[in-house]
Amino acid sequence: MTLVLAVDDDPEVLETLERVLLRENFDVDLARSGAEALMKLERRVPDLLILDIIMPGLDGIAVCSQLRADPRFVNLPILFLTAKGSTDDIVEGLDAGADDYVIKPFDLAELRARIAALLRRSTRNTDSSSTLQVGDLKLDADTYMVHINDYNAQLTSTEYRLLRYLMENVDKALSPGHLLQAVWEYPPDTGDPDLVRAHVRNLRSKIERDKSRKYIRTIHGVGYMIST
Repeated sequence: MTLVLAVDDDPEVLETLERVLLRENFDVDLARSGAEALMKLERRVPDLLILDIIMPGLDGIAVCSQLRADPRFVNLPILFLTAKGSTDDIVEGLDAGADDYVIKPFDLAELRARIAALLRRSTRNTDSSSTLQVGDLKLDADTYMVHINDYNAQLTSTEYRLLRYLMENVDKALSPGHLLQAVWEYPPDTGDPDLVRAHVRNLRSKIERDKSRKYIRTIHGVGYMIST
């Protein structure tokens, strides 16, 4: 059974999340602090982590960053569910390694849709033997590593899917809305374009260490493209 670990210091939020998740027939575990969440993650890795940001002690940003620095949790789907809703807050959360970001107060139907999309993406089989190469970029489907000339970069599962889609559609300008449907699997006109922008920014920081070489182009007024 799919296990979801929900982390929040507000007991009412945890109660709501537990009720919603149980209705979806998930196995549910709860943590009331970042430290408790890390302890539970050491015992069992869930299929999805729902994480608040504002918590006493170890906050959600610190928890997410710590998990993404550990190879065991690189591909763990992480969804921030938080009252921090400014653009800067969203960018900070995604920069820390989250796959998605939902702002409180949240719509239950939207939350269920986001959770379903994350779990679909994480359980979909990929051809582990395949590699994809465009110019200097070589993407490994088995390790989620991207190789660029003389250095390698470890990608999260969402970064991997985004880069792979861009590489599979080389020389095509792809809008944030198109990418939200194709990579995040959101219905049309849903999802936040900031989600795409933040992940593109993270990808650039990993694959464009040589500032003279730009792999992902911004097509102003349209979106993003990897060009030969």
